Amino acid sequence: MSVAFTREEDLEAAAAHVPDRPISSHPNLVTVEGLAALETALAEARAAYAAAQVAGDVQADRTAMANAARDLRYYSARRASAQLLRPEAAPGRVAFGSRVTFDREDGRRQTFRIVGEDEADAKLGSVSYVSPLARALLGRRVGESVSLAGGEIEIVAVE
Repeated sequence: MSVAFTREEDLEAAAAHVPDRPISSHPNLVTVEGLAALETALAEARAAYAAAQVAGDVQADRTAMANAARDLRYYSARRASAQLLRPEAAPGRVAFGSRVTFDREDGRRQTFRIVGEDEADAKLGSVSYVSPLARALLGRRVGESVSLAGGEIEIVAVE
């Protein structure tokens, strides 16, 4: 067997093996927006998978197929396990889906919305309900102080 043939097989095997995206062991709680985002991501994964199937057998296409199959497995599992949870109607109490504004000891005021794991993005102002920040805030009320990372934060608003 030639070296070139062996390398081609190695590349083929590597392209076909893309590790699965990890799936959290926590319940897959989602907001209405999070559920819509999961459905969009699932539709995009299905389209990418279909496109990869049609593309042929060039090396890049095998990689695209492996990536598309991985994403399709992930989003199918996440959509199947999604549990829509609407914000509770308890004014002033932090709950899943709430937007919470708090003051830090250093004078910074921050606002985050507590959402599901797949839709969390701190840069966009949202944190996962399983994050230390969210766990410290859930169930608390406006005016309460919470210890977090060696400091105190005070809840000033809940929407």
